[in-house]
Amino acid sequence: MFHRTITAISLAVSLTAGIANAETIKMPFALDWKFEGPSAAYFAAIDNGHFEAAGLDVEVTAGQGSLDAIPKVATGAFPVGFADINSLIKFLDQNPGAPVTAVMMIYDKPPFAIVGRKSLGVEAPKDLEGKVLGAPPPDGAWAQFPAFAEAAGIDTSKVTVEPVGFPTREPMLAEGKVAAVTGFSFSSYLNLVRLGVEEADISTILMADHGLELYGNAIIVNTDYAKENAETVKGFLAAVAAGWKDVAADPAMGAKAVIARNPAADEALEQRRLELCLEANVLTDYVMENGFGGIDEARMAAGIEQLAKNYEFQNAPDASLYFDAAFLPEGLFALK
Repeated sequence: MFHRTITAISLAVSLTAGIANAETIKMPFALDWKFEGPSAAYFAAIDNGHFEAAGLDVEVTAGQGSLDAIPKVATGAFPVGFADINSLIKFLDQNPGAPVTAVMMIYDKPPFAIVGRKSLGVEAPKDLEGKVLGAPPPDGAWAQFPAFAEAAGIDTSKVTVEPVGFPTREPMLAEGKVAAVTGFSFSSYLNLVRLGVEEADISTILMADHGLELYGNAIIVNTDYAKENAETVKGFLAAVAAGWKDVAADPAMGAKAVIARNPAADEALEQRRLELCLEANVLTDYVMENGFGGIDEARMAAGIEQLAKNYEFQNAPDASLYFDAAFLPEGLFALK
């Protein structure tokens, strides 16, 4: 009996030591943009222990635009990233067989928007006719403008497009040099507020509210990595969902997590940016009813058709190449 007890204790100690010595898996994560309000969920997943509970040591790296993370993940430099799925679709068309796909939809409703000023006569899509629209050529929202214009019934021959740089986009609108700009809803809106434009004067025309079926940003993975590390990817996605649930419940906490990594940012502004993102892009009616992380296949097909209005596919589009739901749980994730 004594011998058996000693053996049991030894076994328990051995198992505990094994767990304690188990190595956490390093998981570099490539963002699409700077550390701002919408990136709070990933920092919350770090700070609140969700990645750690999944055995992951996640380091988040800032990006420089919607295209930035895709080649990083496709080359294997990063196993996971955050990118616009429409940019991913084009990348895979131009690089057939590249080992990258989306596995978790974050922006059920993309933030592609026309942001205008009511005092300059822009409140609805048709108001763009006869006006000057500022658009940075590499902007993700500008890339979707032709499909949006067709869906919203805008006569593009009556819209004067002024190419602008990212740094000058909102200042030109604030100064009245253009009547509206293309951009991400939560970014352009708050950049205008920071420049002193009254919120009551700002109109945000979300393209998804006017016939655009496209999805937005998603978690992407290197498919070779995912094939070899399926459980690790599942754990990462569950931790990401937990991070989004945390910031949905407490945006102020999320803003603090951002400021801890980006002290130069304005905490109140980043909290507002996060709240706008949650309200318009993440906590949609579809997500609240069906769960977070997945897609509707019929909508995805319609979105690809709309994408073809802006982009000439070199190969026949194949939705199965762009999104793989195999790493998501049945019933998806609940955010509230």
